[in-house]
Amino acid sequence: MRLTVIGTGYLGATHAACMAELGHEVLGVDVDPDKVAALQAGRVPFHEPGLPELIARHTASGRLRFTTDYAEAGAFGDVHFVCVGTPQLKGSEGADLTYVDSAFAAVAEHAAPGALVVGKSTVPVGTAGRLAQAHGGVEVAWNPEFLREGFAVEDTLRPDRLVFGVRSERAETILREVYASVLAAGTPLVAADFPTAELVKTAANAFLATKISFINAMAELCEAAGGDVGVLAEAIGHDDRIGRKFLRAGVGFGGGCLPKDIRAFAHRADELGVSLAFLREVDAINMRRRDKVVELARELCGGSVLGARVAVLGAAFKPDSDDIRDSPALNVAARLRLDGADVTVYDPEAMDNARKAFPLLGYALSAEEALGGADLVLHLTEWPQFREIDPERARSLVSRPRIVDGRGVLDADRWTAAGWQFRALGRPAPVGEGPR
Repeated sequence: MRLTVIGTGYLGATHAACMAELGHEVLGVDVDPDKVAALQAGRVPFHEPGLPELIARHTASGRLRFTTDYAEAGAFGDVHFVCVGTPQLKGSEGADLTYVDSAFAAVAEHAAPGALVVGKSTVPVGTAGRLAQAHGGVEVAWNPEFLREGFAVEDTLRPDRLVFGVRSERAETILREVYASVLAAGTPLVAADFPTAELVKTAANAFLATKISFINAMAELCEAAGGDVGVLAEAIGHDDRIGRKFLRAGVGFGGGCLPKDIRAFAHRADELGVSLAFLREVDAINMRRRDKVVELARELCGGSVLGARVAVLGAAFKPDSDDIRDSPALNVAARLRLDGADVTVYDPEAMDNARKAFPLLGYALSAEEALGGADLVLHLTEWPQFREIDPERARSLVSRPRIVDGRGVLDADRWTAAGWQFRALGRPAPVGEGPR
């Protein structure tokens, strides 16, 4: 089929490349000529494993192209996917739908009568119905995305489910054709009405955020009672009704989805007269974990970080990404700098983005350079290479062997045996830890 993808950011570029991989002819559309030129040349302006290879292969073959021309897109496409962002509205918890509204209006103006326009963006419930009413010349459907940064290509080509929000058999039939090979591989399909399809994504994100904040609330309780949240999580994770995923206590979640999506979800629920007040506590627990890391940093530095050299391992909000939006690591780093610390950050992929957003922080070219002369080390993004650091080697580089594991994945016994003072969220200080 001939597909257009409106918006070539993280979601749109991934969707366009993966649709080409599935055999479709794809035209990506964006208002940013520099982004379009980079993608057309096979360059991806962000880090996502496997995506550069797909884009390079399919732009070279001609199956995937990019343009700034909506008229060209309207003439080209049988189906138009809208993949633009829905950031948090300034001064509100609600979602900013400016880009979604603009994209639908532009597509509807140029698309053939009756063309199928499919929203993939995460939107407040009721958006699809409003757009369908506003643009009666085209047919609207909703196909929410469930991408995990670092696994976006896999999640698009081999998703754990597909959701179609449709109002006609024709729309469902067309979407089944788009995803024919995915469905043939056994991927479950849920066909739903507009409101349910919109709610699936926001409900899923709210549930994941709640599970993360639940175990972080248990970490707070363990800290007060002297318990170990790691052992607690292991014990409750054996219950099949609960499971082990998303039960690792730490500095909390960030990124461009979970924080703003749960706020917009609660905000929209309020507009509909339904209270989801618990999501605001989920958000508050998440933010408190950052406070706890700052508190532990001060504790290990004798009550104040003023003048201390602090090495921060991590800048991206998660590994396998260069996304620094609402990054817990950079939030903590910036707060410590305001407290007078000399902060040096290292991240394998997010350095350029971090420098642009936080130019007053220091940056290293490697983990070893960041550790050099440090009075305190903070492990705040769960990159595999940070987990593999040799504590003995690291101790030879730092000025004072003190570390806070903000992700709960380092081996406390190993670091303590190497002479480190070791702290982790929700866990008691190791017995016989290294010198202060």
